Amino acid sequence: MNSADRFSDRVEDYVRYRPGYPRELLEVLRKDCGLTSAAAIADIGCGPGNLAVVFLENANTVFGVEPNTAMREASEKVLQKFPRFHPVDGRAEVTSLPPASVDFAVAGQAFHWFEPIATRAEFRRILKPGGCVALIWNERAGASPFDEAYEAVLLRYGTDYKKIRESRGDHESIAAFFESEDVRRATFTHRQWFDYDGLKGRLLSSSYAPPVGHPTHEPMLNDLRQVFDSHHEAGRVLFQYETMMWYGRLAR
Repeated sequence: MNSADRFSDRVEDYVRYRPGYPRELLEVLRKDCGLTSAAAIADIGCGPGNLAVVFLENANTVFGVEPNTAMREASEKVLQKFPRFHPVDGRAEVTSLPPASVDFAVAGQAFHWFEPIATRAEFRRILKPGGCVALIWNERAGASPFDEAYEAVLLRYGTDYKKIRESRGDHESIAAFFESEDVRRATFTHRQWFDYDGLKGRLLSSSYAPPVGHPTHEPMLNDLRQVFDSHHEAGRVLFQYETMMWYGRLAR
């Protein structure tokens, strides 16, 4: 399946159950990259706007570049109160944005879907001189019995979970993208609490979760129910995240 189409049938769950991003990342970008409210932001692989909203609340203009029509339409609805938000039909490798038009190119939970060489060339094209790149992921970081049991469900049923998990950025691959060892990393903590319906929606928002009609969809949900029943506290389970942000300027 084309990566741009992977989330077409998961938009509602993605909007409702995927985590947002810590606002502390703004302070890091202010300090180290000169972020101000006047900066123009290209949010690449914007989805429904989980990262874009952080910058919109900072009064930035945000161009939400998203190739998936359903996700792009969701961003228009979710972010309609922000006049500085502009959805764009494009992808990382061909954004359709004008040359030297943005101060930051950012990606939340999306960089591992991009073709890195073409994306690097496109980022250089759209960034103003001195512009910065920030690549951000929310990674589950808990080590409780619940976290271990949930991970076991993903490993048992996720259609390509292992491949996706291993494709996310490490220092070597990120440094190769920036073509520089002088790329910085900041980490933040983040959390979500879920009842069973929320836990189910969180799982089904993932592209590797077998959808309705798949032979392992119902067995997966049966196992998920058992995990929840065995580990909830007062009807809720905790997702703990480490938010990782790799940021800096591309070598020219």
